[in-house]
Amino acid sequence: MDHGEHGMTMDLPPFTLARGLEFTGDPFFLAACLVALALYGWAVLRLRRRGDAWPVGRTVAWVTGLASIVLVMSTGLNEYGMVMFSVHMVQHMVISMVSPILLLLGAPVTLALRALPTAPRGHKGPRELLVALLHSRYVRIISHPAFTIPMFIASLYGLYFTPLFDWLMGSTAGHIAMMVHFLAVGLAFFWPIMGVDPGPHRPGYIMRMLELFAGMPFHAFFGIALMMATAPMVGTYADPPVSLGLDALADQQAAGGIAWAFSEIPSVIVLVALLYQWHGSEERQARRSDRAADRDGDQELAAYNAYLASLQSRGR
Repeated sequence: MDHGEHGMTMDLPPFTLARGLEFTGDPFFLAACLVALALYGWAVLRLRRRGDAWPVGRTVAWVTGLASIVLVMSTGLNEYGMVMFSVHMVQHMVISMVSPILLLLGAPVTLALRALPTAPRGHKGPRELLVALLHSRYVRIISHPAFTIPMFIASLYGLYFTPLFDWLMGSTAGHIAMMVHFLAVGLAFFWPIMGVDPGPHRPGYIMRMLELFAGMPFHAFFGIALMMATAPMVGTYADPPVSLGLDALADQQAAGGIAWAFSEIPSVIVLVALLYQWHGSEERQARRSDRAADRDGDQELAAYNAYLASLQSRGR
């Protein structure tokens, strides 16, 4: 028996990790990730050929982010995710929260701005179009917390608790569109928070942390709602194939537990990254202050000491 229009058998054997990790090569996401890998590699090589360095850690983050997408979309996890709510939730959480963070740590926008050639005067090339896009009203809107946080939340409650999810799962195009949406929402949500690439919204580190923690609790609440439900809440997974030997309610509770647990994982990753960036920013500021003091003979400190001396003389 086929599941909708996907052409994937519903008579899958019981899920095991080995079966879930078998490579199946879903063409859409595999091709997209290979293209993204090739473009990133070309840009890094272009920098190196002209003598510019590019941090290895950023390349590793980008490759790992793409690998995480292939892991959940081009393996048996994708097939089991069509009939098991718990496996689908792993896909959703990885592609919406883990993959975006890793990809953003790869700083693809910064790399593109450095690698793309500047167009001749009076012309617009890819680099100029990218700069215009970064400064556009559209990007200002989709990267603003007033948009990203509600969209991040709506991707859970507005999808799973309405008929929209079942409709999207009924076709290959709908399933792909849903997963692309998860990835795009994750990128939009974490982009201003991570602050690695240039963008229209770059709040301070405290505000970034507040934005991060403003969205994460809703994932936990969503997971708890699934875990506490007394009946299947999503029609697609209400009647799992007999071959799986699976209870729909137990599988839904497992999906809820996964959603709840994943609300903590990205928070820790992003928080560590923000603290690291904050520390680096403070060090750079300290070095700039030291160089300025060396150039002007530490006049700022001398002026401050004179100010203190004047206060002391007035007290007398």
